[in-house]
This record gives sequence, C-alpha cells and structure tokens, in this order.
Amino acid sequence: MTLRLTLISTEVDDFALEFKIDADASFAQLHHLILRHCGYEEKEGQRFYICNESWRPVQRILFSDEDSANTDEDIFLMAKTSLGEFLEDEGQRLTYRFDPENRRMFLLELTETTFGDPVEKEGKLTRRHGKAPTQFLEEEEVQPSTSTTTTEEIEEEFYGEDGYEEEDLDMESFGIME
Repeated sequence: MTLRLTLISTEVDDFALEFKIDADASFAQLHHLILRHCGYEEKEGQRFYICNESWRPVQRILFSDEDSANTDEDIFLMAKTSLGEFLEDEGQRLTYRFDPENRRMFLLELTETTFGDPVEKEGKLTRRHGKAPTQFLEEEEVQPSTSTTTTEEIEEEFYGEDGYEEEDLDMESFGIME
C-alpha cells in the first residue's frame, strides 16, 4: 500500500510538501525524508505524534527511547515502527516536532492510500510549495519565560493550599441543578 501524506506548516502559510511513501516504511524513513526536503538537521527530541481528528496527540513515536520520560505508556520508536501500524485511513492526522526546544511542528495528514502503485520504500517528494520555516529560531524570536515560579507555586495559587471545597462551587452558575 502506498500512502500520500501532505505536510503543512503552522508558521508559513504558503509552505506545503506532499510525499508518497510505502506503508511498510518506518517512521524513521519519513523523518529523514522530511529533514532532507526541508534542509533540516537531525536533533535529539524530534518526534511524531499520532493525533485524533481535533489534532490532539494520542500516541508518541520517538526517535530513541532516551527521549521518553519514565512513563507507563507504550514506547514506539521511529526505526522499529512502520507507518502502516498507525496510518490506514484517509484523513488520519499526525504532527512532526522538528524543533523540540521551542515545540515547533508540522501538521501531516494522510490524504490518499493506493494499492498497486509501487513507490520506493524511502519515499519521494511529489509536490512542493513555498519555503520551509527556519529550523531553529533566533535568540530574539524565542520568548523566554522571565518567571521563576514553580509548578507547585502555580497550583497552590490557582487551587489554594488544600485544593477546592465543594461548597465553594456555585453549581447554579454552571446551569447544574441537583
């Protein structure tokens, strides 16, 4: 099965790439295809996220297991995971994080699946429009946080020391009547 994936940028309106790649190809092959055609370098922390129809991530595909935090979720590695394991239906969505430090990413959508249309397993670029955004932002483009507030302090300020009390909630204002 051959997959046609369309990649767009959230930063550059007129940038789009379209790839044809074999469903048996790995996510690592798609990763290298994207890097090559965008002129990017490989960077630790680059990854794919399989998303639902609202672009919310449901599964991570990591470059290496060193990129994973100690979690209970299954770890899928780009080199060991074929595209066909997660991409079957036209319209499926995924994102590719190309700049891990600044959490910048591309949006990808499976736009077509075809049978009997062989393509190199490494994939090929079939359409290009516009110029890719720069891979790494310049120092002045990055908006560093000037706050030194910890997560615990934010939670304490937002929720109070002991969380919230049931009687503090005005259920009627939410339209909830008991």
